[in-house]
Amino acid sequence: MAEHVPVLLDRILELFAPALAGRPAVLVDATVGLGGHADALLSAHPQLRLIALDRDPEALRRSAERLARHGDRVRFAHAVYDQLPEVLAGLDVSSVDGVLFDLGVSSMQLDLTDRGFSYARDAPLDMRMDPTTGPTAAEVLNTYPVAELIRILRDYGEERFAPRIAKAIVEARRREPFARSERLVKLIYDSVPAATRRTGGHPAKRTFQALRIEVNGELEVLRRAIPAALEALTPGGRIVVESYQSLEDRIVKQIFAEWARSRTPPGLPVELPGHGPRLRLLTRGAELADQTEIERNPRAASVRLRAAERVEEEAT
Repeated sequence: MAEHVPVLLDRILELFAPALAGRPAVLVDATVGLGGHADALLSAHPQLRLIALDRDPEALRRSAERLARHGDRVRFAHAVYDQLPEVLAGLDVSSVDGVLFDLGVSSMQLDLTDRGFSYARDAPLDMRMDPTTGPTAAEVLNTYPVAELIRILRDYGEERFAPRIAKAIVEARRREPFARSERLVKLIYDSVPAATRRTGGHPAKRTFQALRIEVNGELEVLRRAIPAALEALTPGGRIVVESYQSLEDRIVKQIFAEWARSRTPPGLPVELPGHGPRLRLLTRGAELADQTEIERNPRAASVRLRAAERVEEEAT
């Protein structure tokens, strides 16, 4: 397996430093993965305690090995990130100083062939981030009606040829249910016009993204998780989110904008107590990786980073 390189690590350390430096603090890594960001944050802040969440049991096992040197400063939870309030309650933690989200499929999940996330290698059509629960991609392909398949491919994959691919899937599964990725990749390739196949990356990329999002409920989970994380932040606490596709980034942008907006009715000359902004944006739009980082770590090519700080609300 290739060496795991955390995306935008230096920038993340810089953004969290004001909330964590020089004092006891608690940070939630809501998608700990292989523990690269977590390891660096724990090393940079000797008084930091970290709560590590991941829905993938294999990721938790590997990150536990990596972070073992930090001892009891790390607590692990097998949980999806929208379960953050329950995890904190179970640990008797009322508020935190930082929350980190590194969204999307991890390098480990792509590298584990039998998980079926990659269209580049033949594998069972699983795509579950937590392989212990929930429907597989094969079940989606073999049971969803054509209208639902079109919706998923269009909404989650932004696939222009969603109707054509969905109808081909339904026709093909009548002959034989889908089980492995190679057959699906060939079907997609044959369904997309030749001129399109020559540009815009692999023609299966958008369909595989759409299936993965559906199988794992990623966008619905994210819509619940970001507000839950913001509620958990203490004033002065910071949140950093790394997204890797526009659908995720749009959700984060909208929630941040809502929390950073005054809730005082327009036209009033003063801010009503308890109605001011709850968040201060720390990034101008979404920050991207520079070419040097992309050359060092190709996964950074699609990253969009947003960060914000919880602000004190005046009492009503």
